[in-house]
Amino acid sequence: MPGKALSLRLETSASDIVEIAALRGRARELERVALGRGVQLPALGRALAATDHLALCVRPERWLILTPPAAAGASAAVWQAVCAGLGAALDLSSGLNALELTGSVAREVLVRSCRIDLDPDAFPVGAACATIMVQVPVILVALASGVLLLTPASTARHFHEWLMSSAKTFGFMPPSHLNGAAVSDDQLS
Repeated sequence: MPGKALSLRLETSASDIVEIAALRGRARELERVALGRGVQLPALGRALAATDHLALCVRPERWLILTPPAAAGASAAVWQAVCAGLGAALDLSSGLNALELTGSVAREVLVRSCRIDLDPDAFPVGAACATIMVQVPVILVALASGVLLLTPASTARHFHEWLMSSAKTFGFMPPSHLNGAAVSDDQLS
């Protein structure tokens, strides 16, 4: 089946991505306000998934919140209002691309080019980190089904093509409309 291997799947994930950052000394208050909205902000290096969002932290007192797509800027506007006086909220939806690499060999595909130890004992489900892979900044989140990868939109095409090429070793076949062709922007967003 095109785009799949027996134990591997690569998909783009459309999400609204909002970064919230606490003002100096206001992180605890921001965490309480977020919790009032049903979003628990995780500790540094962790991610927490809920039915309607994923929250992760790879920088001190800064969190990324991924939600299903809404009207342009709507998610950020809500968080900007919530963060008023406690922090700042920035819409990164068009600045970052989300890819999900799932399946039993997902970590094996990434390990050859990743500076992070992706062994499940060292990087368990719920772990999150920022690193460099194939000259591209990447945020990794360990999921039960595989790995979520967030990469700058400006390098997403390169990163996506590298992932597809690396996954071929594991029997992954890109969808036939991508074989030998460049990936269009609409396929990455």
